[in-house]
Amino acid sequence: MAVRAAVLPAIGAPLEITGIELPDPGPGQVRVRLAAAGVCHSDLSLSNGTMRVPVPAVLGHEGAGTVVAVGEGVTHVAPGTPVVLNWAPSCGTCHACALGEVWLCANAMNGAAEVHARTADGTALHPGLNVAAFAEETVVAASCVLPLPEGVPLVDAALLGCAVLTGYGAVHHSARVRSGETVAVFGVGGVGLATLQSARIAGASRIIAVDVSPEKEELARAAGATDYVLASENTPREIRALTGRQGVDVSVECVGRAVSIRAAWDSTRRGGRTTVVGIGGKEEQVTFNALEIFHWGRTLSGCVYGNSDPARDVPLLAEHVREGRLDLSALVTERIGLEDIPTAFENMLAGKGGRALVVF
Repeated sequence: MAVRAAVLPAIGAPLEITGIELPDPGPGQVRVRLAAAGVCHSDLSLSNGTMRVPVPAVLGHEGAGTVVAVGEGVTHVAPGTPVVLNWAPSCGTCHACALGEVWLCANAMNGAAEVHARTADGTALHPGLNVAAFAEETVVAASCVLPLPEGVPLVDAALLGCAVLTGYGAVHHSARVRSGETVAVFGVGGVGLATLQSARIAGASRIIAVDVSPEKEELARAAGATDYVLASENTPREIRALTGRQGVDVSVECVGRAVSIRAAWDSTRRGGRTTVVGIGGKEEQVTFNALEIFHWGRTLSGCVYGNSDPARDVPLLAEHVREGRLDLSALVTERIGLEDIPTAFENMLAGKGGRALVVF
């Protein structure tokens, strides 16, 4: 069956909106009709080679939709079930999974090497991050779909698959923000906005948003920021001035650039925690001297997918949505069509907006 999709023909090449031929779901597979897909910076990182995946590929990893068919052996969903896509399914058997660190599963990306679909001329296509959500329909492993809890709008639920899990997990699982603590969030894109909301849910007393764009202040404050700082070489000094000259208890970096990682570290109080969520390239080198590591006693940690377990955390996030604590629609700056994804990539490069949502 032919469906339209956004295909990355080669690393560094522009996306092509074209028809692809999807197979019927085989054993252990599910076919999903997409309701919406978020345009995440990770998709941009796939297209420019920062994150390596087999190409040509159908991109898109943050999505939600409705099951239209299931293969043999699939029992946890059925045709008609609304689902959230999980781009990093854990295998349950590797060393990380045995430790309960499912977000570090060694086999999570195995599906990206499989043949997902074909173009009209028969060229094999891979699923960019397992789920190929930039398409009207997709076929994925059963482990890549989670039933959507009741009370969450299907279109908005697409954001649960990456931005919200990452932002929420950065605050609650990685940095472990406690009520009354102060938090700085560097980067007010989709993940940054989710992080701001999550810091508010955690009970942070002061939440400082940092970004290069003055236009994002309104978005940041709506998400929970109490203060807004334009990024500059003086950012750490400004943040210390807002926190009794101490620095924040927790900094969360959502950009993936050496300069912002260093600024997040410098903005953190002595003994505080700096969590890096942003995905940067190998050329982004961050340096520290041995004395400052000793003197400041800070913790610097990476954060993969919010250190989250989607099967555990999606129902929890749905409860926050139902109770009004988490506003998914506030993370979306524009709703676009499939053909508008290349323009959304350009906007991300320009640092504009929070999260574009492709609505099918």
